[in-house]
Amino acid sequence: MKQHLSTATQQHLVLTPQLRQAIRLLQLSAAELEAEVAEAVANNPLLDWREEHAEPEPSPQDASNEASPAADAAPEPEAPWEHEAEPWQESIGAYRGDHAETEQPGAEDTLQDHLLWQLHLGHFSPRDTRIGIALIDAIDDDGYLREDLATLAATLLPDLRAAPEDMLTVLHRIQQFDPVGVGARDLGECLRLQLRTLPDDTPGRDAAFAIASGPLQQLPKLGIGGVCSALGCAATEAETAVHLLRTLDPRPGAQHGALPAGTYIAPDCVIWRQQGLWRTALAAGALPKVAIQRDYQQMIRHASGADADYLRGHLQEARWLLKGLESRADTLLRVVRCLVREQAAFLEFGPQALRPLTLRSVAAELGLHESTVSRAIARKYVYTPRGTMPLRDFFASGIDTGDGGSASSTAIQDRIRQLVAAENPRKPLSDARLADTLKAEGVPVARRTVAKYREALHIPASHERMRIG
Repeated sequence: MKQHLSTATQQHLVLTPQLRQAIRLLQLSAAELEAEVAEAVANNPLLDWREEHAEPEPSPQDASNEASPAADAAPEPEAPWEHEAEPWQESIGAYRGDHAETEQPGAEDTLQDHLLWQLHLGHFSPRDTRIGIALIDAIDDDGYLREDLATLAATLLPDLRAAPEDMLTVLHRIQQFDPVGVGARDLGECLRLQLRTLPDDTPGRDAAFAIASGPLQQLPKLGIGGVCSALGCAATEAETAVHLLRTLDPRPGAQHGALPAGTYIAPDCVIWRQQGLWRTALAAGALPKVAIQRDYQQMIRHASGADADYLRGHLQEARWLLKGLESRADTLLRVVRCLVREQAAFLEFGPQALRPLTLRSVAAELGLHESTVSRAIARKYVYTPRGTMPLRDFFASGIDTGDGGSASSTAIQDRIRQLVAAENPRKPLSDARLADTLKAEGVPVARRTVAKYREALHIPASHERMRIG
C-alpha cells in the first residue's frame, strides 16, 4: 500500500445561494412575496417594476391546462356557479378584472396547526397520534420542545400510559416534519436535524455536524483556531463548516406564526371550469411584475473598476430573483394541477367527494420531495367555484372501505354532519349509531373515531342534542 494522487469526476448537490433563495421564495405567502420583491426592487438599482401595459393579458388557452379531461362527449349539467351574472370561468381576464380583490379573512395558520395537519396525514396508530398531539402541543413558537418527555408522558395518564422511549420514537417522526428542525430540544439538535437533510457530500457538513454536537455554545469564544483544535481539522474546513452553520435556521417555527387579526388573504391561483374541463392559472398578482432595468444593464459595458463590479453583482442578484420567481410559479402550478386532477370530484360535489391524498403521493407523482410540496402549499390559497380555500384542504387522510376503496376523513366528517342534520331531535343518533350507519354504508369506523370527528365538527354529544316538545 502506498499513497498516490488521482483525479475523478463526480456530481453532487450543493445548496447554492440561488437554490436557497428559490426555497425561501417557494414557502412565502402572496403577501410575504410581495414584500420580499418590493424590498429587492428598493435595494437593487437593476430591478424595476414592469409596466402593466407592457405585457398583454394571456388567454385561458395560453395560461391554463386541461387538468381533468371529460370522460365522454356527453353534455354535462351545468353546476350552480355557472349561472352567475358574470361567468368568470370563461376567461382569466374576467377573473382579473372582477375578482382580483376577492379576499377572505385568513384563519390562523399556527405552527401547531401545520404540524397537526402533517400528523393526521401520516400513518400513525391511534396511540401514536395521541402521543404526537401531546408533543406538538408542547412545541413553542420557535419550534423547540422545551418540556421533558417524562413530564409529557405523565400528562397522558390515566387515559394512556406511555414510556419516555415511546414518546421519543414519536418525536423522532415529528422531527421529520416541515419545517426542518422542528421538535428539537436544543439548538444543537435543531442544527443537526437540518444538516441531516443535506447531501452527504455537502462541503463542511461533517465538520458542522461535529460542531453542533460539541463546542457549539463555545463557538464565539473559540473562533476558527479553537474549532480546529477541538475537531482536529484544517482551518479551511472549519471556516466552511462555520459558514454552513450560519446558513441554517435557528428558529424553524418562526416562519409559521399566526396571521395578525384582520388579515385578508388573496388567492395565489384560480381554478375554473370551461367546456367541461377544469383549468388552472396563477391569480393576478401572484407573480410580481418585475424586470431588469435595461438602462443600468447597458451601463455595464462602459463601466470599469468598482462601478462595473457593483453593477455586475446587482445584475446577478436580479437574475437570481427572476429565476427564483419563475421556479416558484412553475412549482406552484404543477402542484395545483396535480391537486385538480386528483380532487376533481371534490371541486364538483364538495367535501363528501374528497379522496384520500397525502404529501407523499403528490410528491411521488410530480417527482418532487415531500418538503418541496409542503412548502409549495404552505399558506397558499386558491380561488375556486366553491370559494377561496387553502391548498391544504385538498389533502386528507384515508380509511379503507368495505368495497376495497378508501374514504377520506373529510368525507366521513361531512357524512356525519349530514346524518346529524337529518336526525330526529327527540332521538338523536349516538356515536355508536353513527358508526353502525357508516359501517352499513361501507365505511368501517370505530365509535371513538366517530366521536373524534364529531368533536372536530363542534357537534355536541347525543344527550346534549336531544330536544323534547
